[in-house]
Amino acid sequence: MDFVVGLTGGIGSGKSAASAWFESQGIVVVDADIVAREVVQKGQAALDQIQQAFGDWVLLPDGELNRRALREHIFKVPEARKTLEHITHPAIRNSIIQQLAQAKSAYAILVSPLLFETNQHELTQRTLLIDASEELQIQRASQRDGQNADQIKTIIAAQMPRIEKQRMADDIVLNDGYLDHLYQHLMPLHKQYLSFAHESSI
Repeated sequence: MDFVVGLTGGIGSGKSAASAWFESQGIVVVDADIVAREVVQKGQAALDQIQQAFGDWVLLPDGELNRRALREHIFKVPEARKTLEHITHPAIRNSIIQQLAQAKSAYAILVSPLLFETNQHELTQRTLLIDASEELQIQRASQRDGQNADQIKTIIAAQMPRIEKQRMADDIVLNDGYLDHLYQHLMPLHKQYLSFAHESSI
């Protein structure tokens, strides 16, 4: 794949709605969150490495990863997160590269909430930020996930600051809550990306 657009945004920004729209235009979307789940499934090398690093307690009786136990452990033992990321990040990156290479659309989208934080933007030729005010992020995420405002604020605080993402992104779409408005902004970008992809393939 010659041309890849990295799509990102904070919790409740609307990046899922945006990636679904690109998919509806026939563009292959590789979702880093889905890849992150795939690489730790039963039978995958990363799961064996996690078991070796942490112990058998990370596995459920059926051999799958005990996500809840691992999440609680990382919360209690912060340095354990580095150990886990040292195992999972290279596996995620390799899988993303493979899936993007197999994409058969004019260009591909890599959607990732941690596009800049994990340097996944290095795998892209262009980056698109779906942006929203913190007030809207909290409202949407609480309606969708049933979390309270304080929990969502904690998640937002742990992510790269919005202003920093705005500084790093090539393209920014402000998602004010109306899907029609979002799609109206995405269409000219889609045409632009098709043009860029065509130029890069010549």
